[in-house]
Amino acid sequence: MSRGASRLTVLAGPTAVGKGSVTAWVREHHPEVWISVSVTTRRPRPEEQDGVHYHFVDDAEFDRLVAADALLEWAVVHGVHRYGTPRRPVDEALAEQRLALLEIDLQGARQVRRRMPQARFVFLAPPSFEELERRLVGRGTETAQERERRLRTAHEELAAEREFDVTVVNRRVAEAGERLVELMEYGEA
Repeated sequence: MSRGASRLTVLAGPTAVGKGSVTAWVREHHPEVWISVSVTTRRPRPEEQDGVHYHFVDDAEFDRLVAADALLEWAVVHGVHRYGTPRRPVDEALAEQRLALLEIDLQGARQVRRRMPQARFVFLAPPSFEELERRLVGRGTETAQERERRLRTAHEELAAEREFDVTVVNRRVAEAGERLVELMEYGEA
């Protein structure tokens, strides 16, 4: 794919791999990349802003979006909260020929693959499972019980790597972010 071509890129990977950090780096250093803002029923973390990191909605609003077929994908993540991608902004970004990025979970990526198989699917992987566990514990935003649930889910998510077009290992956020943008601009080299 040549520079300037527009194609949806889907970034997914296990919990705590740094999807949000890599996406935030891309947002800061590559403003030409349009990044979807997902909706979620979970409560915001202390540093998160509504409309920037997520659109935080209640269950009734999420139900309304599902019923109206207004979400490109949606899923229950970690058995607790729902997350989804509003469809209209994605369609608009692609119609404008913008580089477009979705940062979503594995279930969502699978749904997008069924609806938009022409998208590029990028798996963000940790350098090791031990590093993934260290990052999850280090961010301090989950209870011990929730960390254990997320780590069990992470094993399943890591096994899905082969479903993706390309893997980017997140050793350092800036390196992973640059690699992601290169893939978006030029495709696989």
